[in-house]
Amino acid sequence: RPDLVFLDWMLPGRDGPALVRVIQARSAAGVVMLTAREGVSDRLKGFDAGVDDYVAKPFVTEELVARIRAVLRRLGAVPSTVTVGDLVVDPDAGRADRAGHRLPLTATEFRLLCFLAEHRDRVLSPAQILTQVWGYDEYADNLVQVHVSALRRKIEAHGPRLLHTERGLGYVLRAGA
Repeated sequence: RPDLVFLDWMLPGRDGPALVRVIQARSAAGVVMLTAREGVSDRLKGFDAGVDDYVAKPFVTEELVARIRAVLRRLGAVPSTVTVGDLVVDPDAGRADRAGHRLPLTATEFRLLCFLAEHRDRVLSPAQILTQVWGYDEYADNLVQVHVSALRRKIEAHGPRLLHTERGLGYVLRAGA
């Protein structure tokens, strides 16, 4: 059974809002309407039919993914916490724990950790981190380096290294070497 259904408004034989009612009668799946119909009356009709979210085409992929995560979180299909080894990051609660110890993070360190945790096991360049965590377009390697270093010290105070540097590439949050 699916956790989420993408549904277009304009379908052959039956329109999207009518199909939403059929889906909801047979399933607990979330429904995201993905359509070119962007008028307020169309959105209201979609929500009245029972869709969980409404996305008009064209759309930004990152926003669509964020909306999917939000719907799945509301449905309880995706846990809000991210676990990397014995590190548990809970973005919704605004806290991180390592080996049972709460990490005393600044707001910036927490945003950085959340970004790294969301992309765990993936090498992220300083430029990617700078853009996503600080919203800067200009490259400022030292800013990222200083915050990664401070975050690493706090994480490593309670266990082995999880935040690794990939020389010449960037940083990766992962359990193990």
